[in-house]
Amino acid sequence: MLLIHSPPPPKFRSDPPGTGAQMKPSAPGRPWGLARVLLLLLAALHAAAAQKNGINIYSLSVDSKVSSRFAHTVVTSRVVNRASVMQEATFQVELPKRAFITNFSMVIGGVTYPGNIKEKAAAQEQYSAAVARGESAGLVKASGRKTEQFQVSVSVAPAAKVTFELVYEELLKRYLGAYELLLKVQPQQLVKHLQMDIHIFEPQGISFLETESTFMTNELADALTVSQNKTKAHIQFKPTLSQQMSPGQQDTVLDGNFIVRYDVHRTVSGGSIQIESGYFVHHFAPEGLPTIPKNVIFVIDKSGSMRGRKIEQTQEALIKILDDLSPHDQFNLVSFSGEAAQWKPLLVPASAENVNQARSYAASIQTQGGTNINDAMLLAVQLLDSANQKELLPEGSVSLIILLTDGDPTVGETNPARIQKNVKEAIDGQYSLFCLGFGFDVSLAFLEKLALDNGGLTRRIYEDSDSTLQLQDFYQEVANPLLTAVTFEYPSNAVEEVSRDNFRLLFKGSEIVVAGKLRDQSPDVLSAKVRGQLHMQNITFQTESSVAEQENEFQNPKYIFHSFMERLWAYLTIQQLLEQMISASDAEKQALETRALSLSLHYSFVTPLTSMVVTKPEGKEWSEVAEKPVETKNKHKNFYLGKGLIPSKAGPGDSWLTQGLRPQPHEVAATQTLSWALRDTIPGQLGTPKKYIPEANPGPSDFQVVHSRFRTAGDRRSRITAGPSRKTPSDLGRARPQGPLSPPHPYPLMAGKSLLPDMLLAPSILDEVFLGVDLRAEDAPQARVPAVASDPVTRRIWERKASGSSTDLSQSAKTASPPGQLPASLRPGPLLVLVSQPALPTLGTTAAVPAAIQAPAVILMLPRQSVDRLCVDIKHSQGPMNLLSDPDQGVEVTAQYETEKARFSWIEVTFKNPQLQVRAIPEHVVVTRNRRNFAYKWKETLFSVIPGVKLTMDKAGLLLFSSPDRVTIGLLPWDGPGEGLRLLLRDTHRFSSRVGGTLGQFYQDVLWGPPAAADDSKRLLRVQGLEYSATRLLKLDYQEGSPGTEISCWSVEL
Repeated sequence: MLLIHSPPPPKFRSDPPGTGAQMKPSAPGRPWGLARVLLLLLAALHAAAAQKNGINIYSLSVDSKVSSRFAHTVVTSRVVNRASVMQEATFQVELPKRAFITNFSMVIGGVTYPGNIKEKAAAQEQYSAAVARGESAGLVKASGRKTEQFQVSVSVAPAAKVTFELVYEELLKRYLGAYELLLKVQPQQLVKHLQMDIHIFEPQGISFLETESTFMTNELADALTVSQNKTKAHIQFKPTLSQQMSPGQQDTVLDGNFIVRYDVHRTVSGGSIQIESGYFVHHFAPEGLPTIPKNVIFVIDKSGSMRGRKIEQTQEALIKILDDLSPHDQFNLVSFSGEAAQWKPLLVPASAENVNQARSYAASIQTQGGTNINDAMLLAVQLLDSANQKELLPEGSVSLIILLTDGDPTVGETNPARIQKNVKEAIDGQYSLFCLGFGFDVSLAFLEKLALDNGGLTRRIYEDSDSTLQLQDFYQEVANPLLTAVTFEYPSNAVEEVSRDNFRLLFKGSEIVVAGKLRDQSPDVLSAKVRGQLHMQNITFQTESSVAEQENEFQNPKYIFHSFMERLWAYLTIQQLLEQMISASDAEKQALETRALSLSLHYSFVTPLTSMVVTKPEGKEWSEVAEKPVETKNKHKNFYLGKGLIPSKAGPGDSWLTQGLRPQPHEVAATQTLSWALRDTIPGQLGTPKKYIPEANPGPSDFQVVHSRFRTAGDRRSRITAGPSRKTPSDLGRARPQGPLSPPHPYPLMAGKSLLPDMLLAPSILDEVFLGVDLRAEDAPQARVPAVASDPVTRRIWERKASGSSTDLSQSAKTASPPGQLPASLRPGPLLVLVSQPALPTLGTTAAVPAAIQAPAVILMLPRQSVDRLCVDIKHSQGPMNLLSDPDQGVEVTAQYETEKARFSWIEVTFKNPQLQVRAIPEHVVVTRNRRNFAYKWKETLFSVIPGVKLTMDKAGLLLFSSPDRVTIGLLPWDGPGEGLRLLLRDTHRFSSRVGGTLGQFYQDVLWGPPAAADDSKRLLRVQGLEYSATRLLKLDYQEGSPGTEISCWSVEL
């Protein structure tokens, strides 16, 4: 939820973000000193501008009431203009995509300006007027995978106050065994009175409740309170100003998601009927049912557009999915590009042998050619038909087709309507089709109709590092069918009308919801029957509910909002009508649309059929229109666009396509800039400029900072470009052989101009030394630079002695820096403009480079032993290692260690209670709970409270799993010397006597021998009958993050 804010000014830092450090003054006479002064002046001007914009949020509240899974959320923000001139206040809220806005209002000077919901045609006049003013009239746009953004701006007079209020509603959907309420918190400034309340009431009883936040810190955790009884829960977040404040700064730390997940108690009957004000809702998700065997055909797009990471992630996911098949299942694979081909002539059982063969086939898929969706789908249906005719499909089994494609059809039959018709006729209601659209070059509307026509559903797979997990999670949704042909029956003398009451499939972890309206003279007891088919038999569930008792349940206004059950029925009915319209005939579609529109207007829902007209104080001609975003039909479907927005190839969430199509404030601005383009490079000399061609001056507002990170000799590179937003040659020279970089021409800073060539730097140069300016963007990652003859993290130069000790030569290195170069300790950040070439060794000579102090693979803290810590290096490893396991603690840690790279390729932590698995790889962390995967990138803050364990991650990337009675386990992406994943263990005195494993053995009785007489830096230790030689060495302690602390440690090699 992004709330009232003023556009933030650009920020400049000379130290890593979050340190709070100030820019160090430059030495007199240095060429880069002038640039620092100019940047400081520029920053001061922006700071002054920010002070003049006096829009201040003095109160912000979020109140969300969840009753029987139906959430009613009210966001209220109160602002005041403390400036002496009129200012513009912008109100932004990010809400879930499945939610419907129901009300919006502004109160200015005691006058209320409401939002009025109308049919789209009736709102056309206001819409056209907004377009004529050059504005995008849509106040709502897609902003991420799960959210849409509502935004409205209004001019505020000096000392005037404005109250904004937005109301939206949604029915929480059960997904892999849990409901999820998502709130976005981004006030962008400190707020004196900030409070968030979430009230949950579930008559079935709350079985578990957990919270997760991407902005919570240990200090903010004190502002979070969670109370819960059998049927009710209250989550309150009320931080003080000091708790909201970033360490050492005046900024707010509140920026991210707040998520509540929960589930309810269930019985074998699986039914719960709740009644309020003449309406009822029936939730159905029975427990304890056996899984029905399935026959599944995976249809995989291998066209040329899938080349690269897409096909790699698809292969990774498919291999994992194949491993999850039940031995009772049957399967086959179809791959297609211009032509379609099956893996086997018939479906085969999911035996270990067949799965292994399929894994090999999946790993060998090569991409090429066009996209022939029609033939691939018909081949998949033919395989199932053939097996059915030969009676090879088990009786009572479920047949599924899962299609994955990243583009529109280009070969064979390319007309989407004819493909949909062909597939529907071929399937003929016998099988269910599920479609996965990979990326934004595929028409989701085409796939959605294809799936809904055949009893399935569609998902978009977002191109990201977690695409593999998205594919796996989707499969988990449909992996365990429990019932087929599910129908709901209610007495005609009791129920007047109901929402959809028949469903093709029920999957484990999901839930079917039916809502309806009771007759005026209905019986005192409402009964319902649910019929369905198990694997080998029919089954009927019967549920009864007392109308009077249920009415009394919903009387607490603290947890209930007015007529919520009626609104739940209307919401569910509208959603189902909109879905039915996709696959309906033209004649049916008109009737469905008419009813959906009528309900939308009656209950004031902003749906794809309605618009909300927001009238501003300036007069009716300044009305704006809020519409529900829908999937665009143009080729590049990167936005859910409201009418009037310009189609774009930009990705979802790009912020410049907003009202007026104005660019957002840039991170860096200059009075006058000159754009440079790297036109060519000298072969064999990476990044060496051959010719720079100045381009037309793009204007001061188009100055842009672009980060491009890629690995070269283990370090990170960054670049800057000056010029308008456009595609830049970020990968120039990437594949070229490494070579020396010729000294660039000196590009001095001129009055009023900043000549900033786009440069890619060779790995041999000291890329934090430059003659230009330090334009570090606020959130730029700290680069780790391999320094010649120095430790790149501690920035010390060491002379290794025969005894094993080292002498710090840093001071002499600092005082002896060559002219024009910064000492190592004063080097600025990673964004580079002009580079000073260090002296290179003469050809034929070898420069002596002392070895840098390394961090060990693992540091073990050993309480109650004569040696308090032990450094462990792994020199011999084959396959996964059991690092430690403790059955009493209910924890196990396994890992894969690459000896040739001296690092862990993955570390996995498994908890038995709660059942939780965490897998860390260098790119991200994956938390698996209840068959659901959650991916988190390193150094993104996380605070998750699960019953039995707390997960936290700070901005340094330290991920901790803690519990009052357990050993604390930590994982860290160490980027210092000996980079790679690292394991941390705290509170190790809590290990039981049964702890074991490669590392766990050292928490048993360890016997240390005395130091050797000839060399007191060596000694022996014995544990569980094994003997190890230990040597005292200098190591880097990684446990507090980079750059690490130098320690003297007894070290062993395993």
